[in-house]
Amino acid sequence: MSRKFMRRKAARYVKEKYDFGSEARLAKLASVGGGPKMAYAGDIPLYTEEWLDEWALAQIGEPVSSTAEHKAIAFRSEREVV
Repeated sequence: MSRKFMRRKAARYVKEKYDFGSEARLAKLASVGGGPKMAYAGDIPLYTEEWLDEWALAQIGEPVSSTAEHKAIAFRSEREVV
């Protein structure tokens, strides 16, 4: 059975391992979508390391050599979604 974290510890895990993310961001994404998977114990959201790692790695884009290249990739991705 996977270890489960409450949101504060989940945010700390992501921040320590990937150097981004916050409790507020996880809360926002839990509300609007786009965050890591979670399960509930009553009204308390719980996250596993696996779900947090899966989500965090999906947030990291491909390597680029300039901000212009990053913007071009992001623009291309937005156009493909539409």
